Amino acid sequence: MLITNIKRDKDTVIVDIEGNYSLVISEDDYFRLNLYEKEEITKEEFDYINHKINFRNAKSMAIRFVSLKMRSEKEIYNRLRDEGFDEGTVLKVIEELTTMGYINDLLYAGKFVQDRCKLKPKSLKMLRFELRNKGISDSIIEEVLDKVDIDESAIAEGLVRKKFGKYDFNDEKIIKKVYYFLRHRGYSSEIIESVLKNFKQDNFT
Repeated sequence: MLITNIKRDKDTVIVDIEGNYSLVISEDDYFRLNLYEKEEITKEEFDYINHKINFRNAKSMAIRFVSLKMRSEKEIYNRLRDEGFDEGTVLKVIEELTTMGYINDLLYAGKFVQDRCKLKPKSLKMLRFELRNKGISDSIIEEVLDKVDIDESAIAEGLVRKKFGKYDFNDEKIIKKVYYFLRHRGYSSEIIESVLKNFKQDNFT
């Protein structure tokens, strides 16, 4: 099997094999296995490095990554791929970490929504958008959102009060700014009109 490229990143060496596989090993292993002297390796050498060293390194890196905070499957996949691990190794790591309970997109999505509601409230539309960007499936997204009680009108009013509370809501320019402000955050026209109506009434009380 032909070694097609070697890249160094800090104390790590990425060895590309025939453009299809990547072995991500420590510099110590790189020299211990004499890979610096070789232009190709046998299938047996590749299997040993791939299953014993490469997989071990990928698994350790993934566990360190999730130990900092909960991650989605997609986040772990992207992180390991960015580190140079080939797809086959990454998928094996994800399978094992899922079995071990390190990866659980349902728990991840639930905590994500809970944190958002407490710290940075968003519309349901924006929550769906953010969760999809994290790689969460639509079925899990809907299951999680069905369990939470989110008053979009109250959240929207809170956002407007914080940002525009001192402004005159009889001013059409302010009305337009508020409208696009809420639209950009995923609120429907119905909710926006209801919020604007409440603020206009407040101006007369």
